[in-house]
Amino acid sequence: MSFRITGLSPEPFLPLYGLSDAALRDRGVVRRAVDISPGYPERIELRDAAVGENLLLLNHTYQPADSPYHGRHAIFIREGAREAASFTDDVPDVMRRRTLSIRAFNADHFIIMADLVAGAEADTAIERLLALPGAAYLHAHYAKYGCFAARIDPV
Repeated sequence: MSFRITGLSPEPFLPLYGLSDAALRDRGVVRRAVDISPGYPERIELRDAAVGENLLLLNHTYQPADSPYHGRHAIFIREGAREAASFTDDVPDVMRRRTLSIRAFNADHFIIMADLVAGAEADTAIERLLALPGAAYLHAHYAKYGCFAARIDPV
């Protein structure tokens, strides 16, 4: 089964770019200078941020659906990122090097199955979960910290 992994749209974050640290704090956002790599998985470009780049750490609603699985969590975005990554039938390196929790949702936004996998085995798990009867889309989370990684859709 063919799939697409997409980064977050940069549009909602554009107004944050270039704000002072105080203005970001007022919005519940923290600027972080990357000091190690890998270490900070970025959610728009779906890559590990490079040393010296600035990231914005903020709370993001990754599951906006009106269901018991509605969810928010902290994510990193690169300040200045303007194009969402898209990977078709390929898992980005940022996800391959981490343990993932992959969750299959139905059209009513209920989890119908989930799996915990090494990122290197994500392709197989994605294909298996998307093949489930009723599976509409998947969410991948970084298992260690529980942060949303990316949405995965059938193609």
